[in-house]
Amino acid sequence: MDASVSATLVAVEEALRGYVSSADPLVAEAARHLADAGGKRFRPLLVALGAQFGDPGSPNIVAAANVVELTHLATLYHDDVMDEAAVRRGAPSANSRWGNSVAILVGDYLFAQAASLAATLGTEAVHLQAQTFARLVHGQIAETVGPRDADPIEHHLHVIAEKTASLIATAARFGGLFSGASREHVEALAGYGETIGIAFQLSDDLLDIASESVQSGKTPGTDLREGVPTLPVLYALAGDDTDASAVRLRELLSAGPITDDALHAEALTLLRESAAMKRARETVRGYAEEARARLEPLPEGEPKRAMRALCDFIADRTS
Repeated sequence: MDASVSATLVAVEEALRGYVSSADPLVAEAARHLADAGGKRFRPLLVALGAQFGDPGSPNIVAAANVVELTHLATLYHDDVMDEAAVRRGAPSANSRWGNSVAILVGDYLFAQAASLAATLGTEAVHLQAQTFARLVHGQIAETVGPRDADPIEHHLHVIAEKTASLIATAARFGGLFSGASREHVEALAGYGETIGIAFQLSDDLLDIASESVQSGKTPGTDLREGVPTLPVLYALAGDDTDASAVRLRELLSAGPITDDALHAEALTLLRESAAMKRARETVRGYAEEARARLEPLPEGEPKRAMRALCDFIADRTS
């Protein structure tokens, strides 16, 4: 099974180079920019794992994995423009290198490539990719406008479900669907993908606080410095603890972005030791356990064990 998954991921990587190419040299260079920078390829991994419950050698699996990865890459170009990001995956972001207009249009180009590739897989793939794209857009809009009258924590989890988990769910669904797995198994895979996707994003956010190194792919505490409200921050702000450290932490966080180095270091230390951080870890573990439960209808074997191990890895990596 490991060899089959690895072979699929190698084939996905090779094919991806072709899908991000263009007759226009500027478009080709800009579109290759993030693909060449690497990344976790978490979504293609979910496609490859899902395919283990059907025929993993199906010729459509590599194409299906590239539909989700191209869609993901396209969202990164747009995200970086909206966030005014200077760096992505350790390299200058496309918007900082070529400007916002080119970055947006290259993202559009990659969405078009994903749609074109989905069309080769049939109408169901086109429909699913369009539905997923709609959820991604709704998630981005919800994040942009903020919680308004909604509970900030519920709003945050909703944004993650729409903006991140939706595409991971589609990745797992595609793996089952295009390997010929049964409908029951395809639905179980999609449910697993949705919940593991939320756990995955939340754990990434916790790593930004918990890691002492660049394990999270960025300098620890970046979200705090930029005023990005992650789950531990929202739990801390919503808390009513009266001990001095909790009160001080709320005071620091309520001021918005923490750009002063001394205050940033203080907030990061307090947050790491806070009840809010512990509660956020428990939330991640809860989603990971829910993802594990979603696997119940799938047959026992190495693929199912690998997907359970992924739950454990995501739950444990911020401990």
